[in-house]
Amino acid sequence: MTRRNGRVGTKPDLVLLGGGARPGGRVWLVGAGPGDPDLLTVRALKTLQKADVVVHDGLVTGEVLDLAPSEARRISVAKRKSRHSYSQEEINRMLVAFALQGLKVVRLKGGDPFIFGRGGEELEACRAAGVPCEVIPGVTAALAAGASAGAPLTHRGSAQAVTFVTGHASNGAEPDLDWASLARANQTVVIYMGLSQAAPIAARLMAAGRAPATPALVVENASRPDERRIVTTLFELAAAASGLSGPALLIVGEAMALAVPCADFREGEDAQQRIPPARERAVSQ
Repeated sequence: MTRRNGRVGTKPDLVLLGGGARPGGRVWLVGAGPGDPDLLTVRALKTLQKADVVVHDGLVTGEVLDLAPSEARRISVAKRKSRHSYSQEEINRMLVAFALQGLKVVRLKGGDPFIFGRGGEELEACRAAGVPCEVIPGVTAALAAGASAGAPLTHRGSAQAVTFVTGHASNGAEPDLDWASLARANQTVVIYMGLSQAAPIAARLMAAGRAPATPALVVENASRPDERRIVTTLFELAAAASGLSGPALLIVGEAMALAVPCADFREGEDAQQRIPPARERAVSQ
């Protein structure tokens, strides 16, 4: 299903109009950020405002989509846990076909196009078809989650490195990761798409040597009005994630001891009023 100016329609007709390819068409892979439209880059906003077609993920918020021209065609290619409105191959062909019709095509992707966004595949498809394609980076969810919680992803003395991994394997199984490397202390591990695998991920990290008491943070809907944060430990990570439906991040590392779940943290909460980590619980914004 697709949406054109907010209305549901059928899958778009991708047959090129008579005369073959038309000049002027191109594709932009644009990072829409984690949800808050204020976190769009200026370049992303300017590009979105000149789009003829916006092909967007399900994670892109309505507030961001509303920044596109009212006459722009909007097509949702949302992917939700094995329920895909379009395959990746169909999306690739769609981008190319619209561009060859001479249209300005914005592929609007939640977060950053190159952080678990399959932007590389779409870039390759455009290159193979001879379609000009430009990538505009976006604020990936991990940066927004750490910022809103006041928990730096790198921090002198407690996090000399940060690693982004996926918690979702293509067949729905446990991801094949270098657990021994991820279990080393004094680093931050950010797990995207890991809610359903929180228990085996935590178990693997502890079995590889990561301390059960390592601070952890779960953030659902980072940067959005309904953002929810849970400060916990690696040992309790699975229990903390069990009541959430996502999109959410699991973040493990010593620097997460600085995380604050209070809703008004970004409004300048005094450090003395913060709840001690051992007593913190989920707080909705």
